[in-house]
Amino acid sequence: MGSVIQLKNQINNSYFQLKNSVEDKLILVEDKIRSKLVSNVELVQKMTDYHLDTGGKRLRALLTLGSAKLCGYSKGARDINLAACVELIHAATLMHDDVIDNGSVRRGKKTLNKIWDNHSSVLVGDYLLSRCFEMMVEDGNIEVLKLLSSTSSKIAQGEILQLQHKGEVDMLEETYLRIISAKTAELFAAATKVGAILSDMKTKEKEALEFYGRNLGLTFQIADDTLDYNSELKLFGKKIGQDFYEGKITLPIILLFQKANAKEKDSLKKVLLKEQRNEIDFENTLSLIKKYEIIKGCYQKAYHYINLASNSLSVFKDCEEKYILENLTSFSLSRNF
Repeated sequence: MGSVIQLKNQINNSYFQLKNSVEDKLILVEDKIRSKLVSNVELVQKMTDYHLDTGGKRLRALLTLGSAKLCGYSKGARDINLAACVELIHAATLMHDDVIDNGSVRRGKKTLNKIWDNHSSVLVGDYLLSRCFEMMVEDGNIEVLKLLSSTSSKIAQGEILQLQHKGEVDMLEETYLRIISAKTAELFAAATKVGAILSDMKTKEKEALEFYGRNLGLTFQIADDTLDYNSELKLFGKKIGQDFYEGKITLPIILLFQKANAKEKDSLKKVLLKEQRNEIDFENTLSLIKKYEIIKGCYQKAYHYINLASNSLSVFKDCEEKYILENLTSFSLSRNF
């Protein structure tokens, strides 16, 4: 048991290093988010309070704060305001996601749409986005406004692209990457680039941090999708199989479909096109994933993006912030929460 705890500590260390390095500002980000979500409409207040109580890693806010610190931003509170803004964009997309996917549990608690209803969840998600745009305007930087408004547009297009290919068992890997790039990686890229914009960095540094964030986001999503089929990591407390039961086509299924024989492909198609899948379906799929070493294949893909992310930070001088961000790539791949 001791070795498991040791491994978990090693994996999460970079995340906590980043969190500790900007702890004072992160507290102010939480305060800013809470103050921005105050509403005199009772239902809006109830739902936003519930959402805030579910917590979260605040990884995107941390990336904005960490990137700004790497770039030498120290005076003022624009990093706090925009880190809160990035988090609210993320929160809004989660609310909309849960409606689209008919999700019932997030972060171990019932989703907003399950406690209230889909209509309320969509509208509260819209409320969060409108608050974000207010905050962008308050910041007053046209480059920030262009970046974050464009990012919101790309995330929405990613959602639509995913819907367009829903149930497509033979989905191309390229299509999957387009979806996760829009849905996940774009916001990571915006979060890190904002830090460079705040600090009036040159184009080279802005592009480097944007590239870092995008590849970190791709790694993060690939790892998340792979974890859903990785029974070896069940000890870390994440329930596996959720994507499978929802019929989502992610990288493990795409790679499996590439390697499976004709009979296995036919069986896989039938299972994933069913209205509902059961434990036997999942166990059979897991055995095929093991047979073709799909988990290993997914992590090999992710390592490619890890290397791209780490290497992009070479334009910055060596410092503690650079070291933390470089190490964060391993957290995105091997995290347990």
